[in-house]
Formats: sequence, C-alpha cells, structure tokens
Amino acid sequence: MSGRVTAHVQAFNDTVGSGAWGEFSERFTDDATLAFEGVPVGPFSGRSAISAAYVAQPPTDTMTVTDVKTDGARDTVRFRWSAGGTGTMCLTWDGDLVEQLVVSFDD
Repeated sequence: MSGRVTAHVQAFNDTVGSGAWGEFSERFTDDATLAFEGVPVGPFSGRSAISAAYVAQPPTDTMTVTDVKTDGARDTVRFRWSAGGTGTMCLTWDGDLVEQLVVSFDD
C-alpha cells in the first residue's frame, strides 16, 4: 500500500477520535478540492472550506483500506467503514499533500 495513503487514512482515523479536524485539514493544499459523489454534500474548495466542512459534519466512523491502485500522483482507494459500508476515495497528490479528494459510497 502507498505510504501516503497509509499516512492519510491513519490521520483520518486518529482525527475521528480526537476531533482535531482543523489540524487534519493541514494535509490538504491551500487550493484543494473535496467532493462527494452521490450524496448532497459539497463540493468544497480550499483548505479552509474543507476544514469547516469536517468541523460542521465530522465523520464518526473510521475506515480500513481494502485495496489501492496507484497511477503517478493519483491513488484510487477502496475502503470499508467501521460501522459497515464501503466506498472509494480518489486522491490526487501534490507532494505529500492532497490536492483533490473525491469520495463515493457504495449502495
């Protein structure tokens, strides 16, 4: 598994417990975007908007990665929520920071 994916998911899971979403948002570039497919949330543009979104509606489930496909600066990550359900994250990276995150959930 990609080290950057491991670090991102670990930080996410740690933040579910700590609630430090402002700190977690430092993992994104200043002009990052966050979008959710199939749910009426977002999109969010910019680190401060992403941080505000996480603070306003914080995730309550941790995730476990089940598969990662890497293509250069892009990782496609299949995951499972701790409370049940699965989904996909597509992360585009600028160095160690997330430039774009698109999340979709399976039915």
